[in-house]
Amino acid sequence: MTHDIEAIAAAYTAAWNSGSPEAVASFYAETGRIVINRGTPWENREGVAAMAAGFFADVPGLSLTCDGIRGAGDHAVYTWTFTGQDAKTGHPLHITGWEEWDLDEHGKVAASRGWFDAVDYARQAAG
Repeated sequence: MTHDIEAIAAAYTAAWNSGSPEAVASFYAETGRIVINRGTPWENREGVAAMAAGFFADVPGLSLTCDGIRGAGDHAVYTWTFTGQDAKTGHPLHITGWEEWDLDEHGKVAASRGWFDAVDYARQAAG
């Protein structure tokens, strides 16, 4: 299966930068899911939108940059950096991470496994 993963990554980045949870969720299959740092999965587009809304609430001014995208068949790895400030402390955040995507036949994310350094996030948030 071949997808234009560069175009998907650029549009996904723009969706995050729009501040719209629904725009982020639109990149997922209807039954898609995301798990971050082996936590509880967010299921379906509604769950993905709730996950994105949580990030937008926790990180006002969130700005996402795509650092790279690599693909093989229906699998892709999207690397990213986001900046913003912690909603509780106001301290600046500069967080890097990645998502491993399984894409469906329509180029939608069927499953995503996301990773970032939660200890570093907490350190930055605390100042």
